Amino acid sequence: MRPIPRSSLPEQVATHLREGIRLGRWSDQFPGVQQLAAELDVARHTVRRALQLLEDEGVLAGRGLGRSRSITAAGAGTAFQRPLRVAILRHDERLVDDPQSSISLIQIMHALEAAGHTAFFCKKSQIELKHDVARISRQLEAARADAWVVESGSRPLLEWCVGQPTPCLALYGRATNQPLASVGVNSELAYRAATRRLLALGHRRIVLIVREPIRKPTPGLCARAFLEELSLQGIQTSGYNLPDWEESPEGFNRLLGNLFKGTPPTALIIDETPRVFAALAFLARHGIKVPEHVSLIFSDNDAMLDWCHPSISRMQWDSTPLARNVVHWVSAVRKGNPGRKVNDVAAEFIPGGSIGPVWNGGSRTSP
Repeated sequence: MRPIPRSSLPEQVATHLREGIRLGRWSDQFPGVQQLAAELDVARHTVRRALQLLEDEGVLAGRGLGRSRSITAAGAGTAFQRPLRVAILRHDERLVDDPQSSISLIQIMHALEAAGHTAFFCKKSQIELKHDVARISRQLEAARADAWVVESGSRPLLEWCVGQPTPCLALYGRATNQPLASVGVNSELAYRAATRRLLALGHRRIVLIVREPIRKPTPGLCARAFLEELSLQGIQTSGYNLPDWEESPEGFNRLLGNLFKGTPPTALIIDETPRVFAALAFLARHGIKVPEHVSLIFSDNDAMLDWCHPSISRMQWDSTPLARNVVHWVSAVRKGNPGRKVNDVAAEFIPGGSIGPVWNGGSRTSP
C-alpha cells in the first residue's frame, strides 16, 4: 500500500491562499509577505515559498522587488467558479401560506440552486417592513449576500439599491430609467388591450387595484397605460380609478366596501391571486355576480384561475425566461460584470368569461 502524501507547510499555505482567491477575497492586488505571515501566523519564508508555488502555477504574477504580486487572469478565473449567495427580497409574505401564487420566485430559486448558487429569501417582505427603505436596507445588508434580487421594489428602494456596492437585480418593480439590471414582464400592451375591451363593452367606472409600488410616488408604466386609455375616451380619471389602500386583508376588504357604496364600479382590474379570490368572496357575500353585475380582470399570471368557471380574464406570459435571465445575471455578477441589461418578457391579455357588457338590469344592492 502506498503511503498517503503529506503536504508541507508552504503547500498548506498555498492551498489556503488559492481557496481565498477562488472565493474572491482578493480581486487584483495581493497582500504582501509580511501581512500574510502575520495573518496566518507562519514564518515569512514559508509565505514566500507558498507564493512561489502560486507563481509557478500561473495564479499569481510578480511585479518586481518590493512590489505586491497581482492575481493573473487565470487566477481570477478561479474566482468566477465560486457559487454566490443570492438574497431574494419578496414583495409580500405570500410564500409562507400559498407557494403556488409565487411560482416564478420558486422557479428562480430552483434555477439558481441548479446553477450551484445558494439562494434564500430574506426574513421579512417589503410589506411586512411597511415599504420603509431604512428598515429594508438594514435587512439586505444583514443578509451578507453577494447579490440581491428585489421583487417588485418601489422606486425609492431601487434608487437606494443603485448606490450600494452589492449588485442588485430588479425583478419587476419600478426600474425604468434607472442604472439597474432588471428582469420583468412588459404588460403595458396587455393593460391597454384589457382596458380597451372593457371600454368597448360600455364600461366607464373601471377601477384598477394594484399594490403600492405600482401607484406611488407616481403611477407606473402599466397604471399610466390604463389611465391614458380612459382619458382617450373622455373619462376624467381620479383616485377612484387608481385608489390608495392599506395592503392587508382588512384594508383590501375595506376598499371594496367603500367602492361598492353609492356609485359602484362596473369593472375591476386586480393584481395577484390572493386578492382575486378575496374579491370573488366579497362579491359573493354581497350577491354581486360576475360578470352580470361587475366585470373582473386579473392582471397577473396564474394558471390556478383556469379552474374558475366562468374563466377569469387575465394577463398571461411565459415565466420560464425570467428564471433563465436571473441565472444569466448572477453568472455575470460572478464574473465581475453584472451589466445593466433589461430583459423583459411580453404579456398578453386573455379574455375570459368574467367580463361582459355593462349591466342594465336595474339598481344594484349596495353592501
